[in-house]
Amino acid sequence: QVQLVESGGGLVQPGGSLRLSCQASGSIFSINAMGMAWYRQAPGKQRELVAVIASSGNTNYADSVKGRFTISRDNAKNTADLQMNSLKPEDTAVYYCAALGGGVYWGQGTQVTVSS
Repeated sequence: QVQLVESGGGLVQPGGSLRLSCQASGSIFSINAMGMAWYRQAPGKQRELVAVIASSGNTNYADSVKGRFTISRDNAKNTADLQMNSLKPEDTAVYYCAALGGGVYWGQGTQVTVSS
């Protein structure tokens, strides 16, 4: 079993920055072998993949966030972070951390609101 807890959401003005953090717990071996990802879900829309980082460190991003968001992981601390810069109102959503491997484990989500 893997448990995920997100933190770092909040209200920010357009053009601002936020850093989301995901703390994983459970089987340390399995977490380090898993891909870690951030998804988001805006009201009335489907959940979408924002960014993913493999256990190797390779990353991939949604086109809408390329050049603005950066995903990283620290296997020693069992964390996966999402640095979000140049935020836009359309980035407003609940952001979910996910661990990928033999299934998908989800966090509870953290609200990000971009508004002036």
